[in-house]
Amino acid sequence: MPNTILRLLLVSLLLFCTASLVSGCGSSRSGVSYPKGQPSGPRAKPYTVRGKTYYPLKSAHGFVEEGVASWYGSDFHGKKTANGERYDMYAMTAAHKLLPFNTNLRVTNLANGKQIIVRVNDRGPFVGDRIIDLTHTGASRIGMIGPGTARVRLETVGDVPGLMQDGDLSGSFYVQIGAFSSQENARRLSARMQQRGFKARFYYAELVSFWRVQVGPWSTLSEAERMRQQLRSEFPGDFVVAE
Repeated sequence: MPNTILRLLLVSLLLFCTASLVSGCGSSRSGVSYPKGQPSGPRAKPYTVRGKTYYPLKSAHGFVEEGVASWYGSDFHGKKTANGERYDMYAMTAAHKLLPFNTNLRVTNLANGKQIIVRVNDRGPFVGDRIIDLTHTGASRIGMIGPGTARVRLETVGDVPGLMQDGDLSGSFYVQIGAFSSQENARRLSARMQQRGFKARFYYAELVSFWRVQVGPWSTLSEAERMRQQLRSEFPGDFVVAE
């Protein structure tokens, strides 16, 4: 009788431990943090890629994730994304496997601290342990074009000033194409750009003691970024500034 009782106790203990392990594995996802009280199970219509099924979340509230980011560029430019939009390599959008479309994310490059805000409009990446695919512009702004990948932190964000529904930023944006110690040199470059049909300006920046030459403005960040790309061969050091 004592042996029978002992065996029953051991079996009960084994079943309890097994149940605990199973429930623990089912409620966690490696590298992903869910807010307390929010289930992590399927929340939207699942989809399957390369034999693996993914379950998009219904809500992105409180979502935080760390992992490897990559980017996709000209090969996909103009092609349809998973939500039906056209992929724009100059826009501030991104692909994620689970987050709802139109989720706004703060992406932080953990190596250099640079941050961007992007909007999810595509699915992926489906390569290795990567957690997000950025556009060419997004990757450029956090310094990962050269390496191709970077370890990042993703955080959902609420309202962002100037953030439009398509993930772009509205405002007044210029492309700076030169900085001179000589006012005359700045004036000549500004006049030359005006002759080519650009709206150009030059002004003295007291903080750095240089005359800056800028073209613009454009009403969205993506428009200014496209122009920066077009002018890059002529002005390799050009960059976008917000007024």
